[in-house]
Parts: sequence; structure tokens; C-alpha cells
Amino acid sequence: MKLWEGRMSGEVDARLNQLNASIGFDQRMYRQDIRGSMAHARMLGKTGILSPEDTQAILSGLAAILADIDAGRLTIDPEAEDIHTFVEGELTARIGDAGKRLHTGRSRNDQVALDDRLYLADETLELIAGVKHLTETLCTVAEGHLTDVMPGYTHLQRAQPVTLAHALMAYAQMLLRDMSRLQDCRSRTMVSPLGSGALAGTTYPLDRRMVAQELGFHDISMNSIDGVSDRDFALELMSALSILMMHLSRLSEEICLWCSWEFRFMTLDDRFSTGSSIMPQKKNPDIAELVRGKTGRVYGDLMTLLTAMKGLPLAYNKDMQEDKEAVFDAVDTVRLCLEVLPPMLESAAFHPDNLRKAAAQGFINATDCADYLTKKGVPFRDAYHVVGALVKQCVEAGYTLETLPLSAYQAAHPAFEEDLYQAIDLLNCVSRRTVEGGPAPEAVRAQIAWTRAQLAEIKDAE
Repeated sequence: MKLWEGRMSGEVDARLNQLNASIGFDQRMYRQDIRGSMAHARMLGKTGILSPEDTQAILSGLAAILADIDAGRLTIDPEAEDIHTFVEGELTARIGDAGKRLHTGRSRNDQVALDDRLYLADETLELIAGVKHLTETLCTVAEGHLTDVMPGYTHLQRAQPVTLAHALMAYAQMLLRDMSRLQDCRSRTMVSPLGSGALAGTTYPLDRRMVAQELGFHDISMNSIDGVSDRDFALELMSALSILMMHLSRLSEEICLWCSWEFRFMTLDDRFSTGSSIMPQKKNPDIAELVRGKTGRVYGDLMTLLTAMKGLPLAYNKDMQEDKEAVFDAVDTVRLCLEVLPPMLESAAFHPDNLRKAAAQGFINATDCADYLTKKGVPFRDAYHVVGALVKQCVEAGYTLETLPLSAYQAAHPAFEEDLYQAIDLLNCVSRRTVEGGPAPEAVRAQIAWTRAQLAEIKDAE
């Protein structure tokens, strides 16, 4: 039986049932649905709307249903319209008329909004924990590569010397911002809509704040129309997840490049690679590629709900049922990506010799060479032109700035002396960049310590 059948007569078209039903995807919220119903029942009992006997029967019945589903003794009926209908129908079958009183003072509109918020609040905590684990992994891997010099890039051209640790910690900073966004949007999710009714509240003397407090909400919605028609919390979560996936995609693109023979900066463990069906030499970074590809999927989920919501008048409209599949898919996709990246990074082998070779061949110490002349009193613009000519000479003759003979330097400008080679040593170039946030080993070590201090303040659960 459907909750709304009293107004209708005769059987509805089977195609309407297929289009209308949401049990296939909203059944995952059964714990939140039962939890919300138990809090609602306690409030109805405390306010005298339900008798003590009915209240206890409902609470016992709901607890038994939850235990049976968790244990696999009760299977959720796929023919039910939604999880709310299934739970209420099962409760009524077990305890009789008392089960029919559970819905007193409540609409399915505010019940759905409540379940959505409870479910996404729980899932957001899990996502924060996943991002935190990935950030910790980046810190650990970075610690092992504080002095491994590599080229830093702009325009995908070798630019200035950094270290592998410095590059990895750039992603750690992105993830810290992602966690902050997730925490922030969760705070707006933790607002209880229950008591809003269908859109105009109820004449029953409900204690909305009692229910909100019991369920761990920070506040209640202050307008009943907005309470049932708001899906900003889902949109905000998907927006934060889209930004997070953009960061994971950038990291994945980096991994794909670094694993190529053109770079050879790293090699993935065989557990996180695949081969080719026809080319026996291939070792493909499929996980990184899939994370990169799934980013578009999460973007699409966000656009799905933005588009569904953009023209809706107040208050609830059935279009809003489209929130669940989109946001559930986004959550599931991000969770999976967060699960595979840490072990892939932990087991990867980085190649410091190749990193250093790429740094040397890229003339990324050219700025340091120009700075050397500047410190000798040569105007920077003149030093810039001198070093530019030296780089051209190196390219034509097959040298790097580190291997070019001193005679060639002195022929270009008399200010060059033997101490030049210390000034343009790649590790020295990096080590002198001690500014906060810079690539010097001591600066990156401070970044790692600071990042870990930030992580220590992030709670995995509330």
C-alpha cells in the first residue's frame, strides 16, 4: 500500500510506479530513516501526542526492524515505493495500529529531507576521513624525498628547481582546503527540517528542538517551506566533491606523466597497474586514469541536481527526488577514489636519478646563475641576457650549466669565478629557497609538520 492511496481510486499505471519508485536507491538510508523515526516517536511520546504504550511499541518495533535488516534477517522489499513506506509498512505489520500513528505530525516531505541530511552528514564524515588519510600519505611519502631535486614546471616546461617532497606537499595543501570545505558544508547540513510537515508545519504541539538535539543537529530550519524544499546542502556537498575530484584528477594526471617513459619519475606497483591485451611491454597507470576520468562523472552529478533545481517553484516538487541518485553516485565515486590512491602512492617507486637528470637538462638553475652575477654587481637585466646566451651555447654544445667549463663562463662575463658551481648546484639552489612555503628541505619539513598539526585538529567523527 502506498502512503498516498486514499485520494486515488483504481490501479495506477505500472509505468508510473516504475518512474515514481525510489526504493532501488534510497534503501541505503534505512538506518537514518529508522533513527529519525525513533527520535520523532520519542518526541510524540514526551509531548503526549502518543500514549506511552504506543510510543514504546513503536520504539521496540523500529529497533527490531533495524536489527533484522542489519543482520540480514529482513530483506527490504524491492516492490515498496521507497524506504519510508517500507519501514512504516513493516512496523505496522509487526505492532498493529500503533505503527500507523508514527507518522503523526510528519509529512514524507520533511521525513525525506531529514533522512537526506542525516545520511549525507554521516557520509561527509567518512569522506573527510578518506581525504585525511590521503593527506597523511602524502606527508609520509614526502618525508622520504626532501632532498630529491626535480624540475618544477610552468606551461609544462621545466622552470625552477624544487624537490619531489615540495611537489607532493602542494597536493596536501589542496586536500586541507577540501577537508575545510567538507566540514563547512556539513555544518549547514546539520539543520533539522523535521516539523516542517508538507510545507506549512502542523497543528500538533511538536518539540522540534528536542528531535534536533537527539539527532545531533546544530539547529532547526527556520521556515517550513524552505525546510522541505531546500537541497542546498546536497548541492554544496557535490560542489565540494567536484573541487576535491579536480585535485585528485590533477594528481592523477601528474602520476600518468611521471610514469611515462618520457618522464620516468616513478613506477607504480604491479598491484596498481594493468597491461595491454596486445602490447606485452605495456604497464598502464589505469587507476590514475580512472580517477581522472571519474572526475567528469562527479561534475555531471553536480550539474544534474543544479539543473533539476533551477526552475522549481516552492515548495516540494517530485523533481527533487533526483537529488539522491546524483549525490549518492558522487559520494560513492569519491569514496572509491580516496580508497585507492593512498596505497598506490605508498607502494610506488620514485626514481631520484631521473628526477635530478631532468632538472639538470632543463637549465632550471638559470635564474640562480643570473642571481650569481647580480650579487657580483651586474644589473639583473644584463645578467639575464648573459645567462640566456650561455644556455643557448649549452644546448648547441650538449652541456648543462653545471658541466659548462669555467672558461666559457668567463668568456661570457669576467665576473664569473670558481664559486659559481656551488651557486648553481641544483640541491644548493633548492636549499637556499628557505622562505616559508618554499622548496628547501627545512622549509618542506616545516610544511609537513604544519600539515600534520592541521590534521590532528580534524575529527574523524563527531
